[in-house]
Amino acid sequence: MKNTTSFILYSVLGISLTCHTADAQQSATESWPCWMGGNFDGISTESGWSTTWPDKSLPVQWTSEIGIGFSSMSIVDERLYTMGNQNGMESVFCFDAQTGKEIWRQSYKCKLVAVLYEGGPGSTPTIDGESLYAVGKEGQLMCLRTSNGEKVWEKSLQVDLSVPLPEWGFNASPFILGDQLILEVGRLVSYNKMTGEKNWQTDKHKSGYGSVRAMKRDGQTLLVSLDCEGLRINRAGDGSEVAFNPWPSPFRTNSTTPIVHEDTIFVSTGYDIGCGLMKLNEDKLDKIYTNREMRNHFNNSILFDGHLYGFDGNSNQGRSVHLKCMNHKTGEVLWKHRGLGCGSLMIANGKLLLLSEDGRLVVAEANPVGFRQIAESQILDGRCWTVPVLLDGRVFARNAAGKLVCVALPE
Repeated sequence: MKNTTSFILYSVLGISLTCHTADAQQSATESWPCWMGGNFDGISTESGWSTTWPDKSLPVQWTSEIGIGFSSMSIVDERLYTMGNQNGMESVFCFDAQTGKEIWRQSYKCKLVAVLYEGGPGSTPTIDGESLYAVGKEGQLMCLRTSNGEKVWEKSLQVDLSVPLPEWGFNASPFILGDQLILEVGRLVSYNKMTGEKNWQTDKHKSGYGSVRAMKRDGQTLLVSLDCEGLRINRAGDGSEVAFNPWPSPFRTNSTTPIVHEDTIFVSTGYDIGCGLMKLNEDKLDKIYTNREMRNHFNNSILFDGHLYGFDGNSNQGRSVHLKCMNHKTGEVLWKHRGLGCGSLMIANGKLLLLSEDGRLVVAEANPVGFRQIAESQILDGRCWTVPVLLDGRVFARNAAGKLVCVALPE
């Protein structure tokens, strides 16, 4: 094992690479408006693509160099949005998803915050109607026009909230709930999405790196967030706390977004902490189970047909990281598979779409009986920790150095 410092590192990617629009009900086959898609679950129902792939490689439609970072992609109305850092300038990009032509970019000075890894933006832009919301590495919160990238309003999270720069920078993606833009960034905070006016903020806590989720209870909308102190439940209306359960990380790196299912909440953390399923009962969170079988370092597990699929283990120990299938209700591991490193995944048409740490795009069955690979193609090189997106028969993926690629799947 490497020294403790390098071991700590890569969690950073609190990159839960997250982003959510709670009121968006667009079909997964029509758009992917934020981190984990419009249904906030990492699942697409898009069909019509074949798993019979060419022997050599999938055809590349276009590539672009967007700079260092781990921001995933949002795609709406044939426009792709993402982020990267080049020569001390961080940018929000808009591309034509069909051709790869750059339509606009909004750039600003920003440090990489490269603490033991490449650094760069880890937040994914959130698209809501004609507005784009983005969080820069140093806490630049922006509302831009999707048409031309023009800035509508901007906040500095460090200044506006009196919070420090987190060790790994700001990586949470914006969550849109009605007229609210909500973030967990050392405080839970709500802004008016149209004006940037602050609605409310909570007391300070140790910032996490994931995004906020919502759940309903007794006609109320509650917010669910995981920071580096624990799991919090707050009221969406005023931010007041409903429940809290301690869930500390030894290196202050809780990096994933909670998975809300009915009245349960699943959380997972690396560094041998593991996972837990909790149930909200009035003003407390009751533990259904905890174990060390699913230790998501930074990329979320996905819940599909009663089973969790995710990568168990830390990125600096990539050879020992396993893709696992776990029973959501019981925490029982049904199978595990090694060889993909600390990769990422989405689910499409009932199949696992995986991007290995070394850039292999892999399709496997989303089946609790066992792991069965269906297809594979090398589409990138270098370090690949960012979740790919499948939309309209094309897969969009990037590496840490900033190579963005679009490959076409056979029909």
